[in-house]
Amino acid sequence: MNRDHMKDLRRYLTFKYIQYLILPSPNIIITLLGLFASLYVMVILTLPSVSRKSTSVFINNIAQADILVGCTIFSAITQGIIISSERSSFFQSTLRENFLTANVHISSLLLSCVSLEAFLITFLPVETRHFRTVRYARVASQIIWMAIIIECFLYQLECFKDVGISYLDIHRQVLLLLNFCFGATKVLKSLIYPIGLLLRIFNVYLFYKIYFRAGNN
Repeated sequence: MNRDHMKDLRRYLTFKYIQYLILPSPNIIITLLGLFASLYVMVILTLPSVSRKSTSVFINNIAQADILVGCTIFSAITQGIIISSERSSFFQSTLRENFLTANVHISSLLLSCVSLEAFLITFLPVETRHFRTVRYARVASQIIWMAIIIECFLYQLECFKDVGISYLDIHRQVLLLLNFCFGATKVLKSLIYPIGLLLRIFNVYLFYKIYFRAGNN
């Protein structure tokens, strides 16, 4: 029996909007459900019956972002089995936190791209057709991935913040670079909450406009 996979993708997007843009904080049960849903969606997107449009590119990247959740679970399991030093345990714990941070930030930005695309399709379908393409969706997704990877790399560097220079045996120039990264990380962390709030407002506004446009029609 044929199944309407587009309905599944719409349900998946609705679930992800609730998970990342409505719920105030990550929930372990919702996170695990999201992981299994993403695995299912990645299978769906390999089917020839599913259209290869720009929205599919964003959805595929949202699903791939949940691989980071799987990495977090795997890291937690291996740390419980393998005995490691206190410094190594702290490094792995920070890494797991950064995996989850990357998952949330990448997914939130990609969902905002989906919202923007829906807005443009509704209000400027002809004028924006030339850049609502698979190519531009891939470029936007790659930029988001690279930006968040850099963000989490800076977060991970904080593991070395309290380590003495004699322990690291590094040059003064490298230490200056690390101090610059620590300062950039502090500024970045102060911007995360307002950026997240603006993303929520942005998505609510777009759906408000789309909803009332559909209602008037």
